[in-house]
Amino acid sequence: MPRPRVPHRRERILDAAESLILIHGFDGVSIAAIAAHGGIGKGAVYLEFAGKHAILDELLRRAMGRVRARVQESVGDDPRLSTAYRAAARAVLSDRLVTAAFLDDQGVLGRHAETVSDARYRVRHRAVVEWVRMLKRQGQISADVVPEHLALALSSATIGLLSAARLIGPIGPHDLEGAIDALGAMAATFERG
Repeated sequence: MPRPRVPHRRERILDAAESLILIHGFDGVSIAAIAAHGGIGKGAVYLEFAGKHAILDELLRRAMGRVRARVQESVGDDPRLSTAYRAAARAVLSDRLVTAAFLDDQGVLGRHAETVSDARYRVRHRAVVEWVRMLKRQGQISADVVPEHLALALSSATIGLLSAARLIGPIGPHDLEGAIDALGAMAATFERG
């Protein structure tokens, strides 16, 4: 007789992994530890995920979904560029995993960041380009702004924030909030009325 499936197994794995990664960092967590913390067998983890990197990828997707939902709730369906950046700062800081990823806190991402070879950053950048184009069509952005140029500046600033802690030293949550707020203020210079 087959063993009964653990209810909400995938979510239990993700919750356990997020908790452990926030404490020990990605490199300090094993599949066995995740399984034990989630109260399930190690084999069950592999039924849901190919390995530790797949778990962290899903954790980051899930965390960014939480951030997007908070931003959406805060700014509604028709956000101004500057308002969206300011709301994003508050949303990022309200999510420990995303904040840890931005700040490279406790080496949360560890060596995982070096293994990312897909086009996720290009995809996100194209989404920013489309968003800026939409804002321009709606008349929210100055007519003389080239959407591709503004999107590249915004994407570069965001990617720079992601790597700043690793490259220039520790950054605290207050500094991160201030930096994103400054980006919001800079973005406001491109807005109409």
